[in-house]
Amino acid sequence: MDKDLAGQVVDIAARVVASGAISANGHGNVSVRVPGAQEMYFTAGPSLRDHPVSAVVRVGLDGTLREGELPPIQGAVVAMHTALYTDHPEVGCVVHTHSPYATAYAVARRPIGCWIEALAMFGLPAGVPVAGYGPRGSAEAVASIRAAVLPGVPAVLLANHGVLVFHRTPELAILVGGIVEEAAQAGINASALGGAAEIPPTMRAAALQRAMTFDSRGTVRA
Repeated sequence: MDKDLAGQVVDIAARVVASGAISANGHGNVSVRVPGAQEMYFTAGPSLRDHPVSAVVRVGLDGTLREGELPPIQGAVVAMHTALYTDHPEVGCVVHTHSPYATAYAVARRPIGCWIEALAMFGLPAGVPVAGYGPRGSAEAVASIRAAVLPGVPAVLLANHGVLVFHRTPELAILVGGIVEEAAQAGINASALGGAAEIPPTMRAAALQRAMTFDSRGTVRA
């Protein structure tokens, strides 16, 4: 096993925990694609909190365990990760959590609308869709995820389960996971004020364009 990649996975898990977009018990899993190979490194521990390097496993994108020990409860969700890597060659990292506010929308089977600007800026101008329920990691669940994930969309809610985020890099996956949780929290808080108001579609596009313009300039130094 590549110690650097295994260490990277553990570092990603720690950064997900530090982001706060995770449940109190730390349940979830993360994976990274192995460059140039049809395999991934995956967290096989019961929690992302203090996840040990010894509990990282190497899994083929066909679902075959190639190195390490994979307990049944973690093994059951491997197919969610491998499906995303197989379908989306640009994806380099997958993060699955039960972050509280986003999971509230998932158990209500309600999509998160684009009512915060960051969603429009980071690939979710139509909000966060909901994948229909299927037992965790089952063929039904994976088919629902595949049906819900449109091109360019980096996150999906899993009905009655949690949230799945995937992106080119771990940094972007963690960032989007935090944005999704922030949007969910804002939506729930706004419900006490009559509900969140979605950004008009033309303004979502404008928000993205403005972000791209500033990004193209790079960091400005005095």
